[in-house]
Amino acid sequence: MPLTSQPSQDGSTVTISIDGNFDYTLYKGFRDAYQEGLNSGITKFILNLSKTEYMDSSALGMLLVLKDRAGHENITVSIKNCNKEIKKILAISNFEKLFPIE
Repeated sequence: MPLTSQPSQDGSTVTISIDGNFDYTLYKGFRDAYQEGLNSGITKFILNLSKTEYMDSSALGMLLVLKDRAGHENITVSIKNCNKEIKKILAISNFEKLFPIE
């Protein structure tokens, strides 16, 4: 499955994992995953990109929308486990100023 969403044991965090390409084909699934988290009273989103091979501009847009929606609810968003190419895309787009990237 290209996108999975996993709540933490205590319900405070939702981890969204992307497997393969992070592009417009994941728009609905990505939106549904974070919307469910927003409605459940969480305090943090983690985007696990350890299996993400490619990210396009629509994925960057989806991240910005998530950041905006989460910010209105005082929910933090962090990005973890990026490969070199994904980190480069995020750096070129200045996303390290918007998200903690680990």
